[in-house]
Amino acid sequence: QVQLVESGGGLVQAGDSLTLSCAASGPTDYYTMAWFRQAPGREREFVAAITFSASNTNYKDSVYYLESVKGRFAATRDNAKSTLYLQMNNLKPEDTAVYFCAAYQTSSDYTSFQGYKFRGRGTQVTVSS
Repeated sequence: QVQLVESGGGLVQAGDSLTLSCAASGPTDYYTMAWFRQAPGREREFVAAITFSASNTNYKDSVYYLESVKGRFAATRDNAKSTLYLQMNNLKPEDTAVYFCAAYQTSSDYTSFQGYKFRGRGTQVTVSS
Protein backbone atom coordinates (compact mmCIF):
# COMPACT_ATOMS: atom_id res chain seq x y z
CA GLN A 1 0.00 0.00 0.00
CA VAL A 2 1.35 3.41 -1.00
CA GLN A 3 0.27 6.49 0.93
CA LEU A 4 0.16 9.85 -0.83
CA VAL A 5 0.45 13.15 1.02
CA GLU A 6 -0.14 16.45 -0.73
CA SER A 7 1.36 19.72 0.44
CA GLY A 8 2.02 23.25 -0.75
CA GLY A 9 -1.49 24.61 -0.89
CA GLY A 10 -2.41 28.00 0.48
CA LEU A 11 -4.10 31.34 -0.03
CA VAL A 12 -2.72 33.43 -2.89
CA GLN A 13 -3.82 36.29 -5.09
CA ALA A 14 -4.78 36.04 -8.74
CA GLY A 15 -1.68 35.95 -10.90
CA ASP A 16 0.48 34.34 -8.22
CA SER A 17 2.19 30.97 -8.40
CA LEU A 18 2.18 27.89 -6.19
CA THR A 19 3.89 24.53 -6.36
CA LEU A 20 2.09 21.52 -4.96
CA SER A 21 3.92 18.37 -3.94
CA CYS A 22 2.66 14.84 -3.55
CA ALA A 23 4.99 12.62 -1.57
CA ALA A 24 4.53 8.87 -1.89
CA SER A 25 5.51 6.42 0.85
CA GLY A 26 6.92 3.98 -1.68
CA PRO A 27 8.39 3.81 -5.18
CA THR A 28 6.21 5.22 -7.93
CA ASP A 29 8.59 4.93 -10.90
CA TYR A 30 6.28 2.71 -12.93
CA TYR A 31 3.01 4.33 -11.97
CA THR A 32 0.92 6.79 -13.83
CA MET A 33 0.40 9.70 -11.45
CA ALA A 34 -2.15 12.45 -11.65
CA TRP A 35 -3.60 15.59 -10.11
CA PHE A 36 -7.28 16.23 -9.61
CA ARG A 37 -9.20 19.05 -7.98
CA GLN A 38 -12.60 19.65 -6.48
CA ALA A 39 -14.12 23.08 -6.07
CA PRO A 40 -16.96 23.70 -3.60
CA GLY A 41 -20.23 22.42 -4.98
CA ARG A 42 -18.60 20.88 -8.02
CA GLU A 43 -17.50 17.41 -9.04
CA ARG A 44 -13.88 16.42 -8.80
CA GLU A 45 -12.10 17.03 -12.11
CA PHE A 46 -8.92 15.87 -13.76
CA VAL A 47 -6.11 18.41 -13.88
CA ALA A 48 -2.97 16.66 -15.10
CA ALA A 49 -1.44 13.23 -15.49
CA ILE A 50 2.01 11.85 -16.11
CA THR A 51 1.61 8.46 -17.67
CA PHE A 52 3.95 5.50 -17.68
CA SER A 53 4.04 3.19 -20.63
CA ALA A 54 5.73 -0.17 -20.18
CA SER A 55 5.74 -0.65 -23.96
CA ASN A 56 7.84 2.42 -24.57
CA THR A 57 11.43 1.18 -24.74
CA ASN A 58 12.67 4.74 -25.12
CA TYR A 59 10.79 5.71 -22.04
CA LYS A 60 9.67 9.27 -21.77
CA ASP A 61 6.85 10.60 -19.65
CA SER A 62 3.71 11.67 -21.45
CA VAL A 63 1.91 14.51 -19.75
CA TYR A 64 -1.72 15.45 -20.23
CA TYR A 65 -3.60 18.50 -18.96
CA LEU A 66 -7.06 19.86 -18.47
CA GLU A 67 -7.56 22.35 -21.28
CA SER A 68 -8.11 25.30 -18.97
CA VAL A 69 -4.73 24.85 -17.25
CA LYS A 70 -2.59 24.25 -20.32
CA GLY A 71 0.22 26.76 -20.48
CA ARG A 72 -0.22 27.70 -16.81
CA PHE A 73 0.31 24.41 -14.94
CA ALA A 74 3.15 21.94 -15.26
CA ALA A 75 3.21 18.45 -13.79
CA THR A 76 6.57 16.84 -13.13
CA ARG A 77 7.85 13.93 -11.10
CA ASP A 78 11.04 13.07 -9.27
CA ASN A 79 11.21 9.29 -9.13
CA ALA A 80 14.24 9.37 -6.84
CA LYS A 81 12.10 11.18 -4.26
CA SER A 82 8.84 9.40 -5.16
CA THR A 83 7.28 12.83 -5.47
CA LEU A 84 4.88 14.36 -7.94
CA TYR A 85 4.74 18.13 -8.41
CA LEU A 86 2.29 20.59 -9.86
CA GLN A 87 3.71 23.99 -10.69
CA MET A 88 0.81 26.42 -10.99
CA ASN A 89 1.41 29.83 -12.54
CA ASN A 90 -0.89 32.76 -13.24
CA LEU A 91 -3.47 31.37 -10.84
CA LYS A 92 -7.07 32.43 -11.26
CA PRO A 93 -9.96 32.49 -8.78
CA GLU A 94 -11.53 29.58 -10.69
CA ASP A 95 -8.51 27.46 -9.75
CA THR A 96 -9.70 27.54 -6.15
CA ALA A 97 -10.23 23.93 -5.07
CA VAL A 98 -8.91 21.07 -3.01
CA TYR A 99 -6.17 19.44 -5.05
CA PHE A 100 -5.64 15.69 -4.84
CA CYS A 101 -2.97 13.44 -6.23
CA ALA A 102 -3.41 9.85 -7.33
CA ALA A 103 -1.12 7.04 -8.40
CA TYR A 104 -1.25 3.58 -9.97
CA GLN A 105 -3.78 3.78 -12.75
CA THR A 106 -6.06 0.75 -12.75
CA SER A 107 -8.50 1.77 -15.47
CA SER A 108 -8.03 2.81 -19.08
CA ASP A 109 -9.21 6.34 -18.30
CA TYR A 110 -6.43 8.39 -16.73
CA THR A 111 -8.90 11.22 -16.13
CA SER A 112 -10.94 9.18 -13.65
CA PHE A 113 -10.01 9.66 -9.97
CA GLN A 114 -11.66 6.37 -9.10
CA GLY A 115 -9.42 4.70 -11.65
CA TYR A 116 -6.37 5.00 -9.40
CA LYS A 117 -5.45 2.58 -6.67
CA PHE A 118 -3.78 5.14 -4.39
CA ARG A 119 -5.29 8.56 -3.67
CA GLY A 120 -4.30 11.40 -1.37
CA ARG A 121 -6.49 13.46 0.94
CA GLY A 122 -5.88 16.78 -0.74
CA THR A 123 -4.50 20.23 -0.12
CA GLN A 124 -6.52 23.45 -0.29
CA VAL A 125 -5.67 26.10 -2.85
CA THR A 126 -7.53 29.39 -2.60
CA VAL A 127 -7.03 32.14 -5.14
CA SER A 128 -8.43 35.55 -4.30
CA SER A 129 -9.32 38.10 -6.95
